[in-house]
Amino acid sequence: MSTLLALQGVDKRYDNGTLALQGVDLAIGEHEFVSLLGPSGCGKSTALKMIAGLSNVSKGQIAWPGSTGQDHAKDISFVFQEPTLMPWAKVFENVWMPLRLKGISRDAARAQVDEALAKVGLEQFSHVYPRELSGGMKMRVSIARAMVTQPRLLLMDEPFAALDEMTRFKLNNDTLALWQAKKFTTIFVTHSVYESVYLSNRIIVMAARPGRVIADIAIDEPYPRSDAFRTMPRYAQWCVQVSQALAHAGEHHG
Repeated sequence: MSTLLALQGVDKRYDNGTLALQGVDLAIGEHEFVSLLGPSGCGKSTALKMIAGLSNVSKGQIAWPGSTGQDHAKDISFVFQEPTLMPWAKVFENVWMPLRLKGISRDAARAQVDEALAKVGLEQFSHVYPRELSGGMKMRVSIARAMVTQPRLLLMDEPFAALDEMTRFKLNNDTLALWQAKKFTTIFVTHSVYESVYLSNRIIVMAARPGRVIADIAIDEPYPRSDAFRTMPRYAQWCVQVSQALAHAGEHHG
């Protein structure tokens, strides 16, 4: 598997002196689904923001092997914990926005926007406002907006944390279906051992601040995964292994 990006000796120190990340070495391969798991304050979201170019690296570098350009923003989409939709714009306009910023007209973008909405099951809701949607539907719009640019890398920062369990399970399945269909790489931040095992082919467990990688666990299970996987003894065994690594992470304070 070829490497899409690599964090090489990455530190993040904030202006107030807080060392959020220290010596992070991590390579992410093409078409991997990688979860970042760790206690609150271990730098998971910070790492995501640095990969996205939203925050600067204090030491080390983030390399993109095989890439000739310096601007990787066009290859990346970000789904935040909150849907961050424009409340005054209808669903279609919200999903069109990234393409509009690239100078693509509404008519030229229509097929891509319609496809993105269809992929998340919202093709019938393109003309409604976000206030008319449930929390899960708003998150689907956010995912459609992220997917409309056909990114090479999708960054997801605890996108389902605020949703009820049934909606969360459904969106887990939808996310995996999109990932398999579109062949992009995903880095997914979560606090949930169960979610990380269900989604990922690889889980990076991080220690408490300063954040460091203390376990890199390959979840050797086939895709597609269905709800039946959650009831299998192997799933429970993976969850125990990851939970033990997470407990170990909590003991590693800087």
